[in-house]
This record gives sequence, structure tokens and C-alpha cells, in this order.
Amino acid sequence: MTARPLVVLQSFPDPRPTTNPYIVMLAEAIRRQPDVVLRTFSWRNALLTRYDVIHLHWPEILLEGRTPLRALVRQLLAAVLLLRIALLRTPVVRTVHNLELPDGIGRLQRFLLARFDRATTLRIVLNEQTPVPPGTETVTILHGHYRDWFRDVPRRQQVDGRLAYFGLIRRYKNVQALVSAFSGMPPDASLQVGGRPSTPELAAEIAGLAGDDERIGLTLEFLSDEQLVGIASAAQLVVLPYREMHNSGGTLAALSLDRPVLVPDNEVNRALAREVGDRWVRRYAGALTTETLDQTLADLRAEPPPRRPDLSAREWSTVGAAHVDAYRRALEPASARSAAASAPQPRRYSW
Repeated sequence: MTARPLVVLQSFPDPRPTTNPYIVMLAEAIRRQPDVVLRTFSWRNALLTRYDVIHLHWPEILLEGRTPLRALVRQLLAAVLLLRIALLRTPVVRTVHNLELPDGIGRLQRFLLARFDRATTLRIVLNEQTPVPPGTETVTILHGHYRDWFRDVPRRQQVDGRLAYFGLIRRYKNVQALVSAFSGMPPDASLQVGGRPSTPELAAEIAGLAGDDERIGLTLEFLSDEQLVGIASAAQLVVLPYREMHNSGGTLAALSLDRPVLVPDNEVNRALAREVGDRWVRRYAGALTTETLDQTLADLRAEPPPRRPDLSAREWSTVGAAHVDAYRRALEPASARSAAASAPQPRRYSW
């Protein structure tokens, strides 16, 4: 008799054009694994269908709605989901994308997110620097690259002296500091910023800082893949000046497009530099300054990075297999998981 496949419910719905490529590539990688059925999220799937494991990514999204009433309904549905998880003892796997709760959420949302945390069986971390509560069962699975995602998207010729930023623009990503620091650059430098600001006020602030400087190009809207690749591939250096940087898909997107990045100096980025090479991952300490931008460009001209960064540790075939292994581990009895967690060699997938 053939064993039935493992059924996994993801916390994201069917992909749309604006869906994070990480989610799309992860779903495809898991679906390519044998004996696994992946279901995307709907409240019907979550509450009325059978599945063996539920995998949460950003659970706060499940609690949001376009109106206060819709948000409240979703939060009540989430409470029912938590009850079902508890009654059926469904293992919960959680990928730790962010270190802190989002700003501006209410008491009920905080309560429900805390309950999802308590229900979590196994956490997936995207790098070994991610802090987790003591005694938490974890497995490290590195964020996959974007080379396959961008493979067929046309690239532009690199422009000497071109700096670039791309991606969603939020205050903590500190694009304002990049525009301000760039204003003091030599006349032959240029800057292209692309991405949708989180608020109209932030968009106006960035546009005001750019002023009438013709060297600065702003595309303050959601970027298509073609726009993103155009901005990144034309750059000599991609600058991501986040105030807080832990898991950055933008960094991996730039490296996947064979462009060096300038990022804040922290443990995560130092580990990434060791993985792919210091000449690909340039780092700075303290505030971003004109001098840092100018010196980094000078260093790139004097000693360009090798042809391509080494991203072999981030192949999606390995990422997909590692996730399925994590799901099966979450289904093991607690005693077996505890024994695995206390073994001398922790599980880590990075080849």
C-alpha cells in the first residue's frame, strides 16, 4: 500500500504579480519534491481541509483587512484556526523573517501573534545569526538566490559611477540618507532609486531631498521585474543603507544579478561576505556618508569583483528539500525532535 503524500498548508495565498518572489520560488521548489502536496492559504483551506503541517511566514498578514470590520473578521477566523491547531495537534512551522512585531498593531493582534508563537513546533531561520528564544527548536535554511527568477529578463549595460537602490521603500531602509549622502558626490556620479514608498509623506521627503539634481533618477512606484533588473544591472554598485538589516532579499537580488552591494556592517553581512567574497559585499560602519560612497566606488574601479559571486549554497533544489525535511521533523514526536536538537551536529542546509 502506497503511503499518502505529506500535505503542507502555507500561510500565503496563490501568487499574484506583486507577490514576493521568495514565496513563489519556495512554493515551486517544494512542489518539485516527491510525495508532497502544497496548499496555498485560504480560510476555507485553513479551516475545512486536511493538512499535516501548517507553515507560517508573516502571520500578521493573516490578521489584516482593508477595513476595520474585515480585519476583525480575519482575527476571529485566526482564533478559530488556533483552536483547530490545538485540537488536532497540527505541527506549526514558522520561518523567522523579521525579528520584531510590526508597528501599529492592536492588542488583539498582539495576543493572536503570541498564540501563534506558542503554537510553533519548529522555527526555520534564514541565517545563523537569527536570535531565537532559549530551547527553541530551529533549523537553518539559507534564503535561495534569484538567478533563475531573473534569467530571462533583459539587462542593461553597466554605467560607470552609477549607484542604485531598489525595493520597497520604508523609513527603516534609510533611502533618505542615501540621497542626502549622494548629493555631495562628484559630477560624473549618478543615482537611481526605484521602489514604492510606504507613505506619500516619505515619497515627498525623498523627492524633496533629490530636488532638481539631474544626476538622481527616481521611480517611486512598484517595480516590475524588468524595471528592477534595469536599475540593478545598470549600476556599478547597489546601496542598501538599512538602519536594521537581518534578512535582505534585496542584497541577494543584487548579487544574483552580479552586482556588488554596499550594506551596513553587522554579523549577518559579515557572514554573507565570507560566503560570497568581500569584494561583492562591501560594508560600512556608522552613518552613510558621501566619503563612504566615493571611496567604495574608487575601490571597485581599482579592484573589480570576480565575474560572479558564489551563490552555490543557495540553490532552490536544496532549499525545497530542506523545507520538506523540516516539515517531517516537525511531525516527529517531541522526544525524537529533542534528541535531534541535542545531537552534536545541528541540522543546517547551506550547500
